[in-house]
Amino acid sequence: MKQYLSYSQEVEQGMAAGKPIVALESTIISHGMPYPQNVEMAKKVEQIIRENGAVPATIAIMDGEIKIGLSNEDLETLATSKNVRKTSRRDLAYVVASKEIGATTVATTMICAELAGIKMFVTGGIGGVHRGAETTMDISADLEELASTNVAVVCAGAKSILDIGLTLEYLETKGVPVVGFGTDAFPAFYTATSQFAANFRLDEPKEVADMLKVKWELGLNGGAIIANPIPAEFSLDEAYINDIIHTALKEADENGIKGKDVTPFLLGKVKELTEGKSLESNIELVYNNARVGAQIAVELNK
Repeated sequence: MKQYLSYSQEVEQGMAAGKPIVALESTIISHGMPYPQNVEMAKKVEQIIRENGAVPATIAIMDGEIKIGLSNEDLETLATSKNVRKTSRRDLAYVVASKEIGATTVATTMICAELAGIKMFVTGGIGGVHRGAETTMDISADLEELASTNVAVVCAGAKSILDIGLTLEYLETKGVPVVGFGTDAFPAFYTATSQFAANFRLDEPKEVADMLKVKWELGLNGGAIIANPIPAEFSLDEAYINDIIHTALKEADENGIKGKDVTPFLLGKVKELTEGKSLESNIELVYNNARVGAQIAVELNK
């Protein structure tokens, strides 16, 4: 296993010094937003993590290696290459063996983080149960990973293009705790609230770290969701964004868009219909998650 992992100098030194490390995914760079915003966002997220006392480790697959931490050159390659494969659990072995460039989803970043001994991971929003999943069976591999992989995920809830109610039901079945960070509501990515509640509310990074420590010491395998709402000034109106999502879903259906192509299509459509406001919200919520994730990682490391 170790022969497939390669560490950036910063991550290697951080680990040697016993510093807290925070994993970051790379699909948000390759498939989540356009160039050059994607590189600017990735660099700023890493900087926010450093400013809050932790070491960032953006994860991607290149040259047959799982890279834990990326150089600026690696970031540029990911952000500009046309043939980056969105890599989930099922694709990971193929992408490593074929030496393709792979961007890691939430699920794969969790797998790679656990292989590298990293407990904290920051992302935008998790995948979940898609609307209409009762007939399509379209359920993100992220949820299965959360059920079995010991990595905590700081996110702004689930993307509001999903069926949030079913996503929470699925997580409950799998025993994954959903913590509202400073909130009773389960946030819905672009909006700070939804009609659903988180399982528990915790207001301080130390409280979250204490819960994670107990969870894993009890042998309760699997991850946890730390649902951190988008800052109020960047939160979009719930009714407004839901109308736009319904329009985008209808268009995806009419065009026969399915499987892993659905999310990028819907996010692109939402960006177009909100005249770019959704992209700004997306970037700001990731920055906010990076701050909180680094603070929790520092506490967990103590």
